[in-house]
Amino acid sequence: MIVTNQTPLLQSLQLQEELRTTVDERTLQILDRRRRTAVVKRRGWLVRRMLLIADIVGLVGALLVAQWLAPGVDSADAYSPQVEIFAFLLTIPAWVVITKLYGLYDHDDERANHSTADDFGGVFHMVTVCTWLVIVVTYLSDIAHPSAQKLVIFWASAIALVCLARVGARALARRNEAYVQNTVIVGAGDVGQLFAKKVLNHPEYGINLVGFVDAKPKERHNNLKDVALLGDIGRLPAIVRLLDVERVIVAFSNDSHEETLELLRVVQDLEVQIDIVPRFFEFVGPGVEIHTVEGLPLLGLPPLRLSRSSRLLKRATDLALTIPTLVVLAPVFAVLPLVIKLDSPGPIFFRQMRVGAAGRPFRIFKFRSMHADAEERKHEFAHLNRHLAPGGDPRMFKIVGDPRVTRVGKLLRRFALDELPQLLNVLVGEMSLVGPRPLILDEDRHVERWARQRLNLKPGVTGPWQVLGRSDIPFAEMVRLDYLYVTRWSLMGDLRLMALTIPALCRRATAM
Repeated sequence: MIVTNQTPLLQSLQLQEELRTTVDERTLQILDRRRRTAVVKRRGWLVRRMLLIADIVGLVGALLVAQWLAPGVDSADAYSPQVEIFAFLLTIPAWVVITKLYGLYDHDDERANHSTADDFGGVFHMVTVCTWLVIVVTYLSDIAHPSAQKLVIFWASAIALVCLARVGARALARRNEAYVQNTVIVGAGDVGQLFAKKVLNHPEYGINLVGFVDAKPKERHNNLKDVALLGDIGRLPAIVRLLDVERVIVAFSNDSHEETLELLRVVQDLEVQIDIVPRFFEFVGPGVEIHTVEGLPLLGLPPLRLSRSSRLLKRATDLALTIPTLVVLAPVFAVLPLVIKLDSPGPIFFRQMRVGAAGRPFRIFKFRSMHADAEERKHEFAHLNRHLAPGGDPRMFKIVGDPRVTRVGKLLRRFALDELPQLLNVLVGEMSLVGPRPLILDEDRHVERWARQRLNLKPGVTGPWQVLGRSDIPFAEMVRLDYLYVTRWSLMGDLRLMALTIPALCRRATAM
């Protein structure tokens, strides 16, 4: 009996020692810190509480803004501001419950890349519904009669302030150790390694990649050599326990379907988030819906269509946002040309031929960030192209620390100020605020067959490529992202990409 009881323990200790010599130093530090401080709180626990505080702060802030801008009431009865504030504070628990029903506290634990931009639709609906409920309750109970002006100001302020407070809450949460999720990828093939590269390029996701689980791993790409190989899938439950794994990504392992399914059922009992990369993931975009037939889940892909009304709506949105932006940025357009001229001789604008919608070429405008002879000297620095390295894609051209960039140009690129003149391309209808990446002619000739559908929409000032990693994304992946964007277009998707552009620029400016 003694030997029988000790054998599993010895095996666990041996596996634990082996894993500690396999995983990277960051994983060991996280494990040691959590165990030393007895930290059992995870991302979901942390973010839910941070968002709860953010919502209360945003709502109370909106009430104070409304009281300040519209202190009067419609009724002849004298309702003091203190009564209205007290009555509103009594409704806060109801706001929190309704927000919970909208699922606005639960997504961060499930989705690694969830952001406040994804919450906007839910926050808009929640604030609108709750504001109407407050109107009904206050008027029926005769507690207070807030004016229509005050209610409108509160409604608009609440949407804005709750979203801003959530941005701040998530920024603070990401600095906490509990936000980090130890993650393993089941499958070290092409798909598993593709996901690993995406995760490593986005540390803001808070994913600590512990390693791959695969009995027959494929040769790892150069930038993944340091990611540990943790053994076969039979070890998965023990790995989850010993390394405090919180997320498991299933990415086409070579193990049998039955064995993988059985082990995933065991792992799910350990309170682990499981994400499964679907088959034909290259074709599955954000518009996919899951439905069932006789208990069998199906992924529903909408047909490829973009109506004339959708195109008109997209164009109207471009003009409605571009014209005011150009007016606000008029001083910038006045100052930057002078700075560029003083820094180096040459034209103010850089103009280059790009491929637009339906394959029609157009000239893109940018503030010049390189010396005037940069294009003629491109061949001199071709050997510095980072995409010529093993694992790169020579169809793309990017030089880190390009010597052709001017002093002012470095500043312009760091904050994407060189791209502001593209708003003129949007104004005349050659580009859109959001769209596929505008390719140069040499790049466009590599886009073939189904991928040509990316030309069904105008290229964008921003888009999936710009938001998700720019030059870190290989050419084939960029084309696939553009294809999914065009074939699954929605106005809410455009608004989300616009919102995500700002943090993407901040990350870019910090990294440079």
